Amino acid sequence: MLDTSPEHGGKTSRVPPASAPQHCEDSLIMPNSLANRVAELASALSRAGFGGEIDDDGALLAAMSTDNSVYQITPDLVVAPRSADDLVLLLRVLDQPRFSGLAVTARGGGTGTNGQALNRGIIVDMRRFMNRLVALNAQDGWAEVEPGMVLDDLNAQIRHSGWFFAPETSTSTRCTIGGMVSTDASGKGSRIYGKTSDNILGLEIAQSQGLLNSLSSPPDWARPMLAQAELAARQGRQAFMDNTPRLNRRYTGYDIERACSGHDGFEWWRLFLGAEGTLGLLSRIRVKLRRIEKEKRLVVAGFGSFREALAAATPLLAADPTAVEVMDETVQALADDAGILDRLPPALRARAGQRIAYVFVEMNGNDAELLDARVSSCKEILRHLPGILADHLSCDLTEIRGLWAVRSAAVGLLGRVDGGARPVAFVEDTVVPPENLPAFLDDFLDVLTRNHLGFGIYGHVDVGCLHIRPVLNLDETTDRQRLVTVSDAVFDLTRKHGGIFWGEHGKGVRGAYLRDWIGPEAYRALQGVKAAFDPQNRFNPGKLVTNGGSIMGIGSTPFRRFNAPPGDALSNAFRCNGNAQCLSYAATTPMCPSFKATADLRQSPKGRADALRDWHRSRLSGCVSPQREAELLAALDTCLGCKACASSCPVQVDIPAMRSAFLADYFQRHSRSLGDRLVLWAERFSPATLRLAPVIAPFWPIAARIGEWMTASVDLPRRLARLPGDIWLDEDDLAGSLPTGTVILVQDWFTALFDAEAQRDVIVGLTALGYHPRLLRMRPAGKAAHAAGDLAGFRQMAERLADLLRRAEIRAPLVAFEPAFGMMLRQEYPKAGIDVPRVRMVQEFLLEELQTRQFPQASAKDRLLLMSHCTEATALPHSTDAWRQVFAAIGLEVDTPQAGCCGMAGLFGHQARHQDMSRKLFDMSWRSYLESDADIAATGFSCRCQGKRLSGRTPSHPLGLIARHLS
Repeated sequence: MLDTSPEHGGKTSRVPPASAPQHCEDSLIMPNSLANRVAELASALSRAGFGGEIDDDGALLAAMSTDNSVYQITPDLVVAPRSADDLVLLLRVLDQPRFSGLAVTARGGGTGTNGQALNRGIIVDMRRFMNRLVALNAQDGWAEVEPGMVLDDLNAQIRHSGWFFAPETSTSTRCTIGGMVSTDASGKGSRIYGKTSDNILGLEIAQSQGLLNSLSSPPDWARPMLAQAELAARQGRQAFMDNTPRLNRRYTGYDIERACSGHDGFEWWRLFLGAEGTLGLLSRIRVKLRRIEKEKRLVVAGFGSFREALAAATPLLAADPTAVEVMDETVQALADDAGILDRLPPALRARAGQRIAYVFVEMNGNDAELLDARVSSCKEILRHLPGILADHLSCDLTEIRGLWAVRSAAVGLLGRVDGGARPVAFVEDTVVPPENLPAFLDDFLDVLTRNHLGFGIYGHVDVGCLHIRPVLNLDETTDRQRLVTVSDAVFDLTRKHGGIFWGEHGKGVRGAYLRDWIGPEAYRALQGVKAAFDPQNRFNPGKLVTNGGSIMGIGSTPFRRFNAPPGDALSNAFRCNGNAQCLSYAATTPMCPSFKATADLRQSPKGRADALRDWHRSRLSGCVSPQREAELLAALDTCLGCKACASSCPVQVDIPAMRSAFLADYFQRHSRSLGDRLVLWAERFSPATLRLAPVIAPFWPIAARIGEWMTASVDLPRRLARLPGDIWLDEDDLAGSLPTGTVILVQDWFTALFDAEAQRDVIVGLTALGYHPRLLRMRPAGKAAHAAGDLAGFRQMAERLADLLRRAEIRAPLVAFEPAFGMMLRQEYPKAGIDVPRVRMVQEFLLEELQTRQFPQASAKDRLLLMSHCTEATALPHSTDAWRQVFAAIGLEVDTPQAGCCGMAGLFGHQARHQDMSRKLFDMSWRSYLESDADIAATGFSCRCQGKRLSGRTPSHPLGLIARHLS
């Protein structure tokens, strides 16, 4: 157990198990007979020529055991196919009698809120390799994709054609088209665009006999299967329709109504829309595209209460909006605390203590004049609505994206609530006719009141869909019972108000209500369809429909652990709710570099949090499997420590900090490698190396080569930094007076030893701006020690540095120019309870100085480019804007593109075992900028080093760019 409780003075320590356990609780251990069958299957697939990955790695199994729901089911094997042929081969091998009973469940982005893709047996990871755009027909407006393609990736690749795939989900950065088809996902704008099922033209599925494509004649082997499915569907169609409300967010899943819409035709593929993988594996999807509308407007309105905001929905429909969405006061308060509401215009921001509910009204079209008329109508409606406080109109696409990001953040923010109880998803996508929403909400809130539950609400009120998340602590038996009670009550309420229990996020484990919902006759028809496509009840068993097996229950399916013991260093691993914002495919977003490079779930913050949580459970029980611990260690080894997860994750799952805690525990039980010890020694004794630099500099190239061999590293710096002695500020100097305009520069050990160019840039740049910069004699900050889990060594170095900084701050402003170092002082020191004075980043210091002084002016026609360190870009989101203002103050314009991670991240890019990943990340996001003709600067030492290493071009520090243009 890792404990950071107050009783231990805030210091991380290892607390061994109190006594030997009576039995092992390792959640990844399976019975020998099953383990043997799984091992046989993996071997059989390899021999048969399966082209993808086959894996039973413990960290990966843990990552695949959760999604964005409250449940956890550990699979036995994960396969990641590379092609449709791999899917056919998988099913053909599974047809062998020795593998009967093994479940097969497809998984996409893993964003399901109801455990849709959680199961035992085999998980088929579609996202990792089967993620390609197969065809685009820009004339007729359709595209064909593999099921693992991410929604935003598809739209980015086809944007040039003027088309887009319409369902706009809040998880568009990571949800896959296959997952959207399987859950019949919906989202913003569905009143106009419809659900996923309204935008699909055909499917291809894999069976052991081959591929079946709905856009071509079925092969002979498929005809009996299709005839059996059609017979069952037609027999239950009328009963199905009788039990399905006629709503925009219509019920789907085994959609026998539309599959049998004519007397002669049978569109079998429609049965798979919303079937959640229970009928088979998708291999290709043809999607219908819509034209990108040229004009877009967004009106954001603030109301005094959520009830008033909700009542605005029906009147606003008269303005024919594309979407109307709401956010309640609870979510507003969370967003405000997180700083997200800073993106709103001042008129819409809450005053201290004020609670505001927001309504977002979007309108799209091609006729600007007509669109503006609709906007005017919308604003006129708002003007007469009760409770309206203010409204804001945006016509700028960049601002509109930023404003919608406020609403989209609601999903993740609800997981950030402090305490053991948090808003959770289990009744959160109900749909009723919009005019019934107020009465439905009253009844819903009455249920929550009777059960003494708080909540958070957001939703798509234009189609009557509310996301209401009750606050529960699912580690408590009473709250698990409340989950069932509330689920039963809300299920009844949706029927009472003419609505649907599953309006947007699919059914999953909540499919336990399906038999009661659809009625016995229609359910028998669904069973007949299931028997036709899945006679062995193999595909995602226990969900929606079964023929003989049991259906998973909402209260009996295993729950994931919600909380760690109070003060535990791994508590954030338990707070990870599977929202999966860290799984963004886009190279320009900082989080998470290792996942972007590999598409491997275990190499993501979500995957690592799952693996750490599983290890924690085993550690407490005293029976950690050495193999599983080694697998966790390997998953953590590829973390670049960029800390993007610590700030960009909605619940701030800080993997680098938890890795340090894990390593602290691990290395109390295992010895460190020589390479690790050398790095720790290098940091600890770096002041001595700096003092001796003039003596040892001639021998350093040889020492660097020896160091590379001993630490299994490459491209270590070949030169030691040597600077004039008069720029240093020693401790004795702090007792004397310093000239007016003195700035004390604070730096880390790596920059001090190896980055003479950056130190000169900063000194010359600040001098050109009228300051007297002095370098504070370096003391190591303990960054390497912290990353390696040497927390005692980290604390010792950190306390010494903090003491020096406290003495220096009274003499002159303290300024850092290396982002990783500056962010460490702000992030790790306070967490360790170490008081450190304010150390501003250089751009923050200069921006504040602009309030009282003017800088000299420069002029340049060159294209200036400034690349930000990824840790700084996420921890200080306004950092690039600060740099732009500083450059503008001296008459220069600088571009600050979003570029993601360069792939260096301190020592990571030097380690031989990480070279492939490091180079891939550089190629993905930085190479094109370094190979441009721009005059380029980079804020981070790692980034400048990576540029020199992989492109032959070393960016300067931004102050070097300023110095050159001022001189």
